[in-house]
Amino acid sequence: VPALATERRFAQRLRECLEEQRLLDGRYRLQRVPGGRVALPVLEEKLCQLCPPAEMPCELLRIQDPVPSRAARRCSPARRLREELRRLLGASWSGELERDVPRAWQRHGDLVLLSEDSFRAAAWESLGKGERGPECPGPLSCLPRPLPAPAPDWQSRLGEPGWQSCPALGEECGSLEVPAFSHCHLLPAGIGYFTLPFLVHAGAAFVHACEWNSHAVEALHRSLLLNGVRDRCHIHSGDSRQLQLRDVADRVNLGLIPSSEEGWPVACRVLKKDTGGVLHIHHNVETPPVPAPPAERGSAEAAGSAGEAQRPAEDGGEGTLGARLRPEWQRWAEATAARIRALLEGLHGRPWRSSVLHVEAVKSYAPHVHHLVLDLECRPVLP
Repeated sequence: VPALATERRFAQRLRECLEEQRLLDGRYRLQRVPGGRVALPVLEEKLCQLCPPAEMPCELLRIQDPVPSRAARRCSPARRLREELRRLLGASWSGELERDVPRAWQRHGDLVLLSEDSFRAAAWESLGKGERGPECPGPLSCLPRPLPAPAPDWQSRLGEPGWQSCPALGEECGSLEVPAFSHCHLLPAGIGYFTLPFLVHAGAAFVHACEWNSHAVEALHRSLLLNGVRDRCHIHSGDSRQLQLRDVADRVNLGLIPSSEEGWPVACRVLKKDTGGVLHIHHNVETPPVPAPPAERGSAEAAGSAGEAQRPAEDGGEGTLGARLRPEWQRWAEATAARIRALLEGLHGRPWRSSVLHVEAVKSYAPHVHHLVLDLECRPVLP
């Protein structure tokens, strides 16, 4: 935080001068600095307006760890947010913008859940700036750039309509080590989030990708060309539930949340009838909060986590079969396996077996809801 340092005998007079010019940063306290002097915090955006009286010896410096003022400590987080936005936007601040700033929110891990009426005014769009992060290894996916707003100044900020490339890493699939002979089926395909890793990294021999969004279909086509794998993918444009494809896939990825259940029948149809294969089934599963042990109840740590979804373990322990697999996840996996087995037996008129290979906890999706992927091996029972 920038500050003016002066002798203690001049501190009060300098403070009055800065307050009169509205240059004093009231969020922080006056602080003592080496040399027996006092530092008065000033507003960063108004440094160019500083003009201290000539009779007061001053030096501009920066305070690395400023101490909040008493008023700032008493201020609620919502009020601090509004004041910070008002300070940053200056003359652009308006009553319309202030009404859009949330008064309350819920923290969920590293996310903040806001009410639906937050930041909805059109004026916020003119303040957006796009940045590209560092390049990442992996296949590239094409996606449309944001469409510019009508006003010329907004257009210059958001860019012209077109296409841009970004890394596409399929991290949400439980198993991407697909044998080279595999023929895969993707429901839905999107712009290639799973299709490209299957083709580029896993070496799938051929992929059938289903997608009904015309813009996503075009993006997927561009992505396949960009990565040199267009000849190993057939794009089925339309509703995958109406797909007539049968008996072609060693693997089917049902990458739709909150539920991919509507795609289960077509997944069973495209699976090879004589050898079967593996289904990767995505689903959002509700997980009630785990009660804290009696010794920990009432502690500050337990109170701070109330109302937030428990996050999966960083080492993936809770996403694997075994003692640490949550009961709700295991019940969902077993029930899904039974239903898929029934669908396959009804479709082919003979016994099948379905084995749970792995349950991957991808991420916490909402309070007490987790995005899971079930790797389910399905094989016909030989006579």
